Amino acid sequence: MKRQLRALAAAGLLVASSLVAVALGGNASADTQICEQYGSTVVGGRYVVQNNRWGTTAQQCINATSNGFEITTLNGSSPTNGAPTAYPSIFFGCHYTNCSPGTNLPIQVSQISSATSSISYRYVSGATYNASYDIWLDPSPKRDGVNQMEIMIWLNRQGPIQPIGSVVGTTNLAGRTWEVWRGSNGSNNVISYVAQSTTSSLNFSVLDFINDTRNRGAISNSWYLTSIQAGFEPWQGGVGLAVTSFSANVNGGGTPPTNPSTPTPPPSGGAGCRVKYTANAWNNGFTADVQITNTGSSAINGWTLTYGLPGGQQVTSAWNATVSQSGSTVTARNVSHNGSVAPGGTASFGYQGTLSGSYSSPTSFSLNGTTCSRA
Repeated sequence: MKRQLRALAAAGLLVASSLVAVALGGNASADTQICEQYGSTVVGGRYVVQNNRWGTTAQQCINATSNGFEITTLNGSSPTNGAPTAYPSIFFGCHYTNCSPGTNLPIQVSQISSATSSISYRYVSGATYNASYDIWLDPSPKRDGVNQMEIMIWLNRQGPIQPIGSVVGTTNLAGRTWEVWRGSNGSNNVISYVAQSTTSSLNFSVLDFINDTRNRGAISNSWYLTSIQAGFEPWQGGVGLAVTSFSANVNGGGTPPTNPSTPTPPPSGGAGCRVKYTANAWNNGFTADVQITNTGSSAINGWTLTYGLPGGQQVTSAWNATVSQSGSTVTARNVSHNGSVAPGGTASFGYQGTLSGSYSSPTSFSLNGTTCSRA
C-alpha cells in the first residue's frame, strides 16, 4: 500500500491568506498537509498520523499537528447503510507495515502489565461520522495487512449510522456505560463499544477493553496487540473534525502464556443437559444465543455441543466458544473461562451467521455425546 506524501511547497506561497507548512516525513514541527490517499507523517517523534482514504477516490486532506490532526478537505460521500469513506487517524504500533518510531508493538496480551491512553476530539455539526478509537489484535505478531480482531470504541456518532453486527448487551468500562455490538465485516471480527452520550475526551485503560473482549471469547491471552488508533470514520462531510491530543503507553512485564503444548483434559461429567436456543433473524442474516444447562449430578469439565443447522444458514463469527461448521453440522467447544459447568449451572455462547431463504432454529442438540432436552 503506497504511503507517499503529496505536498506542495514553495517559499512565500500564500494560500487563503495564511502560509501552509508542508513536509515529506520525519517529525512534524509545524502543520503538515497530507492529501495522498495513504499518506502519513510522524508527530512528536512517537506517533504516526495517516490520511487513510480507503473508501473513496474523492480528495481528502488533513493537517498533522504536533499531537493530532484536523480534516481540512473532504469531498467523498458514502451511503449511510454502507462503509465510510476513510479513517484518518493517529496511531501507536504497526499498521500495514508502517510502524510508529520506537514502538514495542506487537506485544502478546499476556505480556502487557498496563496499557493506557488519552484522547481529545473536536467535533463539528452537519456531518455524518463517528469518532472511533480502534484497538487491533491478531493471533500472530502481525505488522502488515488486516488483523483478525478489531475493537472499536465509538465516542460519538452523528447521523443514521451504526456499528457492524448487532447489539449483544451493555457493559461498564472506563467509568461509563457502553452498548456492545458484535459482528464481522468479512475481513475481520469486530466488537464495538458505543458511548451512550457524546464523549469529547477519554483517559482510560486500553487493557480494560481488551480484557472484556477476551472474556467474550473473541481473543485469548496468546494474541498480540498490534496497534492503537484514534480518528474519524466520515460518511458525509466532516471538515473541521480534529483529534486535538493523543497519547498511548503500553508496558510489558505481564504473566507469560500457558505452554500451548500442554494437553487439554478430555471432557468429563455426569449425563444430563438442557439447551435454550434464542435467535434473532433478518432478511439475510441472523444471530443466535445458546445456553447450556447441566441437569446432571456431577460437574461438566470441558464440553462439546453438536447440532445441525437448517439449510441456508452459515456461521460467520462466534463468541464465548470455538464454533466450526461442516456442511450442516455445527460443533461448538468451550473456551478457557466457561469449560466447567456445575450441576444446575449454565454456560453460554453465541454466534452470527448468514441466511438464505426463510429462518428456522435447530431442533436437536448433543452435549459430549448425550442428547439434550430443549428449554
